[in-house]
Amino acid sequence: MGADDRVDLSLGDLRSVADFALQAAQDVLEIFERAHPEDRRPREAIEAARAFALGAKRGKILRDTALAALRAANEVESDAAAQAARAAMLAASAAYLHPLAKATQVKHILGAPAHAARALELESGDHQAGTDYLKRCVDRISPAVVDVLLRYPPAPSGGGRVGELLRLLDSELRKAG
Repeated sequence: MGADDRVDLSLGDLRSVADFALQAAQDVLEIFERAHPEDRRPREAIEAARAFALGAKRGKILRDTALAALRAANEVESDAAAQAARAAMLAASAAYLHPLAKATQVKHILGAPAHAARALELESGDHQAGTDYLKRCVDRISPAVVDVLLRYPPAPSGGGRVGELLRLLDSELRKAG
């Protein structure tokens, strides 16, 4: 791999990305918890992401809680709850954004809000709910996260509706950045 294939990332960059991702996951956690009030796995993933964003070490707790939130997403019957759990999983895994100049890495940056937007669409039955949510994400994203995003190629194709939402958010942020 050549130097042109790598992206410079600091620990501060990773903390900023994790903070943005956990905000999105927090926005839809209630969707999951209404369906499964006894299941704390997505909440624990968000809490681990928050601890990292606030200065905790990047370690096993992030990996473990991300995998647990993914298992929760795969075990629920509600599609909206599953998307909310996936947002939590991506919040915990945002700390593992790789310094590789690959479009797939954009999912680590914008995946949580894309899944949150989809959760809101599924809950409301209205695509506009997801689009409106992404507009709010554009308004609250920090310049530091936009700076990280712009180091990567645009979001990849595919991924169904979540992929469409991811590309919509990516496009809007690149225009603003």
